[in-house]
Amino acid sequence: MNAGYLVNQPNRDEVDAMAGRVVVEFGTDWCGYCRAASRFVEPALSDRPDITRIRAEDGKGRPLGRSFRVKLWPTLVFLRDGEEVSRVVRPGSREAVEEAIAALDA
Repeated sequence: MNAGYLVNQPNRDEVDAMAGRVVVEFGTDWCGYCRAASRFVEPALSDRPDITRIRAEDGKGRPLGRSFRVKLWPTLVFLRDGEEVSRVVRPGSREAVEEAIAALDA
């Protein structure tokens, strides 16, 4: 399992400038939805070292989450070369995450 959500995180310009495949996962360590979804997110992303994963702590006053218009946790935003390809909000299955990963690979 990955470490907790990052309090100190990149800004939107830095995320947009990232090359390749990136997933930004918004949530908090205390969020029950985030903890429940981790059983789907972790196995889907654990065998994908080619995807940069940023676990960004979200909440009021967090500019990165606001720039992506995040409303619910967890929200996973999948980017290729700084462009959003897909998004999964409160994933309820591993397949939901894998479909978003497949969109990155397409």
